Amino acid sequence: MAFSFCGSLVVALLVWSGSAAAQQLTDRQLISTLGQMTATAPVVDVGLLVQEATANVTRGVAELPNWGKLAQLPQLAVEIDFENNSVAIEPESYRTMGLIADALHHPQLRHYKFLVVGHTNATGKAEHNLELSLQRADAIMISLTTTFGVPPGQLIAIGVGQELPLDAANPKSPVNRRVQLVNLGVTK
Repeated sequence: MAFSFCGSLVVALLVWSGSAAAQQLTDRQLISTLGQMTATAPVVDVGLLVQEATANVTRGVAELPNWGKLAQLPQLAVEIDFENNSVAIEPESYRTMGLIADALHHPQLRHYKFLVVGHTNATGKAEHNLELSLQRADAIMISLTTTFGVPPGQLIAIGVGQELPLDAANPKSPVNRRVQLVNLGVTK
């Protein structure tokens, strides 16, 4: 499945925990998708991404210049199930988390830094969704580093709330609740 992000085509693979799609996902698929770095990655200022997301709650961020840089990078959208309005990761999502960790430990990816972007749907207040998306991205990052041993310096968590829906025609759709992994390039 592909979706448009700032006018560019980005690979998106949604993984529904417990479904046939999740059963078929392998770390090789994750590695091949996230490892598609073909040139020097554009410099992405995470601080500016946070400022833009915070300043543009309810107005979207897709057309903003710093968010536009992300469209040029290999990325993967993954559904991780959380308890309703919570940062508690549902147990059935740990298989997917393990696959992500296996991929990040692979020699082809272990020298890259990844942005973990949390997204919500448009249920609830936009400001709450922005905070919840950051907390969920943090929960993913903490799980990957503590439970699965991914080096903390390899991951940066950020939340964008409801501002970049996959299904813009249906902003309350569950498909908009996801985590996006973006390859930022070689760690320094």
